[in-house]
Amino acid sequence: MAESNYSCSVSQGFNFQKDQQVLVGHIVSCKVGNDQFDADLNVSDPENASNLVKVFGIVSSIYWAGGYADPVQFSCQVSNFNKTKIATLTHKSLANTEVLFDFNIYDYDPKEKRYYKCFHTNDTKLKGLILKSGGELAMSIDMDQSMEVVSPKNFAFNLGVMPQDVDMQIHLAVSVFDKFVKKWGVEVAK
Repeated sequence: MAESNYSCSVSQGFNFQKDQQVLVGHIVSCKVGNDQFDADLNVSDPENASNLVKVFGIVSSIYWAGGYADPVQFSCQVSNFNKTKIATLTHKSLANTEVLFDFNIYDYDPKEKRYYKCFHTNDTKLKGLILKSGGELAMSIDMDQSMEVVSPKNFAFNLGVMPQDVDMQIHLAVSVFDKFVKKWGVEVAK
């Protein structure tokens, strides 16, 4: 099974420059349990740099092994406001570990001379559960401010998400025109 592993530029995510052709990623929205995190970062849309989009996080890395039941694991930079909400959650005993999230990872197509979505949810929220690793939930937030981009203040958030028992799709592309879809999650008969 082919894996998808993207290391994105946080600097480019916050301060988009058209002449830099590096991977850029956004966690558009994220909800853990009953807590919907704010999409409070206004950043440039790589497909149309004159437009701003509101996102929850600027991706530094995202990984998926490619299997139906494999987790999606990501690291992103979030606002101070969201850091506080996440830090509070990490200290609670979570009865509800459901996750709703959507993301867009962009790459540059040198032939077409434009950015395109290379790994994304097609504006659909994926339904998952926080991954458990060694009995611990795979969710963490750095309390120290990240220094790669100092303004606005931002903090590293890490989350691993296993799919719920529902058929979902992850969209991939290797150029503007070469696109495909892979299944994530397995429907369980009731």
